Amino acid sequence: MQKSQKSDDPKFRRKRLMKDLRTLNPMIKPFLAHLQDLRLVLIQSATLFLIGLVAAIPLAPRILAWLRDPYVRAGLENVVALRVAQVGGGFAIMTRVVCWSGLLFSLPFILVVAGRFVFPGLSARERRMVCLGGGASIGLFIIGVWMAHRWTLPVAFQIMRHIEVWMGTPAEFWETGNYVSFVLTLLLAFGVAFQFPMLVFILGAVGIVNSKQLRDKRRHVIVGLLIVAMLMTPGPDPFSQVLMAAPLIVFYEVAIGLVWLRERQRRAEQGVIVSIVDDAQDRSG
Repeated sequence: MQKSQKSDDPKFRRKRLMKDLRTLNPMIKPFLAHLQDLRLVLIQSATLFLIGLVAAIPLAPRILAWLRDPYVRAGLENVVALRVAQVGGGFAIMTRVVCWSGLLFSLPFILVVAGRFVFPGLSARERRMVCLGGGASIGLFIIGVWMAHRWTLPVAFQIMRHIEVWMGTPAEFWETGNYVSFVLTLLLAFGVAFQFPMLVFILGAVGIVNSKQLRDKRRHVIVGLLIVAMLMTPGPDPFSQVLMAAPLIVFYEVAIGLVWLRERQRRAEQGVIVSIVDDAQDRSG
């Protein structure tokens, strides 16, 4: 009687179910063990971020020189100076540069730590897709940052300087802190915006949208990309907005092609499966 009452207890049934599951698959962990793993991931990520900060401190002058490179290539070095206009401005600039640089330095290692936590719950195919998608996402981010640094920023600085002269309000100098904030914002905006094609491809790969829908909504997407570029670029000039939106439109078209190829591959796989089933039915008949 006591044994029967115990078997009807929900807690007893849950414990027995988890025991049976662990017997079938030793990789299955209880909930508290997952929380412990998550705590370890957070501690390791914070440690890696601190290591990235420490590594970025001696490199801060070189990183600042790299951020000044678009200003130099715009030909403004002898036209308008970069100066610190407030007490402690240099320390604020160093803090901003070190924090962002430390995050970028540590981010690949943080992703590896997070992957070790997530991968045990994924299949081999899902792991491969995550690795490929992560690599493509990092590549797109680097392309966006490179394009902003190499092309957009120098042209944007020249346009803003011409507008100042045309309006009769030429600046004697640009405040270095505002300059660094402007450059970092534009670089990150380009890197994040260039993730859009990957998002479109993922939505198509999982079947949420198809290539026909993407083609039909092309005009709406182009208008939306222009609005997003206007909101994400900190400068008032339309040229930097066009430079952000134009490659995104091209990548959108590439994503449509990739989604179409994926649909074609999926239809071919389904055709093979149907033919195998038909052959099996013919033989059994």
